[in-house]
Amino acid sequence: MIPSRLRAAALTATAVLLSSLSAGCSDSSKDSKGEDLPAQKLDWKDCPAPSAAEGGGTAPSPLPNGGHWQCATLKAPLDWAEPKGDTIGIALIRARASGDNSRRIGSLVFNFGGPGGSGVTTLPAFGQDYAKLRTRYDLVSFDPRGVGRSAPVKCESDQQLDAYFQQDATPDDAGERTEFVDNTKAFNTACEKNSKKVLPRVRTTDAARDMDLMRQVLGDDKLYYFGISYGTELGGVYAHLFPKKVGRAVLDAVVDPTQNAEQSSLGQAEGFQLALDNFAADCTSKTTPCPIGDTAQDVKDRIAKLLKDLDAKPISGIFPRRLTQTAATNGIAQALYSKDYWQYLTEGLEQAYSGDGKVLMALSDSLNGRSENGEYSNITAANIAINCADDKPRYSAGYVQQKLPEFRSASPLFGDFLAWGLVSCTDWAVAGAADHPDVSAPGAAPILVVGNTGDPATPYEGAKKMVDALGKGVGIELTYKGQGHGAYDSKNKCVQAAVNGYLLDGKVPAAGTVCS
Repeated sequence: MIPSRLRAAALTATAVLLSSLSAGCSDSSKDSKGEDLPAQKLDWKDCPAPSAAEGGGTAPSPLPNGGHWQCATLKAPLDWAEPKGDTIGIALIRARASGDNSRRIGSLVFNFGGPGGSGVTTLPAFGQDYAKLRTRYDLVSFDPRGVGRSAPVKCESDQQLDAYFQQDATPDDAGERTEFVDNTKAFNTACEKNSKKVLPRVRTTDAARDMDLMRQVLGDDKLYYFGISYGTELGGVYAHLFPKKVGRAVLDAVVDPTQNAEQSSLGQAEGFQLALDNFAADCTSKTTPCPIGDTAQDVKDRIAKLLKDLDAKPISGIFPRRLTQTAATNGIAQALYSKDYWQYLTEGLEQAYSGDGKVLMALSDSLNGRSENGEYSNITAANIAINCADDKPRYSAGYVQQKLPEFRSASPLFGDFLAWGLVSCTDWAVAGAADHPDVSAPGAAPILVVGNTGDPATPYEGAKKMVDALGKGVGIELTYKGQGHGAYDSKNKCVQAAVNGYLLDGKVPAAGTVCS
């Protein structure tokens, strides 16, 4: 388990769990030099089935109204400091605008987060949710560099990853701590061995420059953008680098750009604890009895006991693997991303109390990018690579031990889990770029920033921090009083009306608008 992945995970895991729709693009990432990259022409074709690194599956089904998905590969510099040097392929997917071409605005580019999530597989899974936006935009997404088919970061094999995710990620004694740190070192060494060329080139600033090249090749004077979770950080970095090229942009489920990795993980511990509190209260407030506890506190106490018992003795999971404490915690975290998952969490806990860990393990597999056939996407490898290239701080096991009381205070259930995730970058081959991203964007067009008060992964307070960091007159905050990760895909009519009105007609909501 890699708790650092929880820092900014997004809809990608939802797509893996709730939908079999997926897509792929031809992998044209061979090196080439000296091309006029902004003048390149994209060769759009029907999408093949996604690669293993994208998560596997079948080619995307046509959209309900008859539209279909097309894929292409954008050539981008491997190193933006040498734009005439070697290139890599950035996998793209699109669905053409469905409305009158005379009213078409341009391409609306999506990033669904992670970092490390494949936009090529996620956009088709949620394509029907953006049907209104498609009336005036081509819907476009991509695998960011290091992800999926875009020069993917490769670390350990599927068999090694099975063992990696079974390890004890909340060590209790010196022996367990040594084993955990050694396993982290082994993983990081494998990443360097298998992906040495790309590791220094997967920073968020690199992906932002790729997006500006994408904008030019797609034929748009401005970038029209919809970023979710980590996609909000990417959007903010783009606005900082190219403020005059921002068209209409929406940032939903907002990463706090002022925090370093430790602060972000601590905030997320609080966020997941809040989500767990809300889940427990919801289960015990219904007219029908809650099958996993009599009161909200009883629900949480029983979960805590389950995890303690699993630490000593795992139970049967998805054969031949057993449900460990780490896998169960991971599965619980996955289920808290969306209120739609709460029914699966209830079912999984009820079964686990009877010795059956299959549902919780399936939830954990979803978050880790493991398919039913035992193959892993590269979301974990890409996530760690991007985070470690971005984040300057490096944390030792000794430092984490000192911080455990603070993390446990933030969340008795998730505190240790998220604290120990801080060591992920300790022995990384590439130095981190900064303590936190720079998203200041003076002179940019208004950017709609949407925060959800019940968001576990990107706590609500981050939206206000993003608004302030973007600068006066740039960030416009919209609040959604709801549950789960993100707001637009909650189907809340107020949120969708505000976002659609802005993206389609340029109507900027009043700052401080609240939807519930």
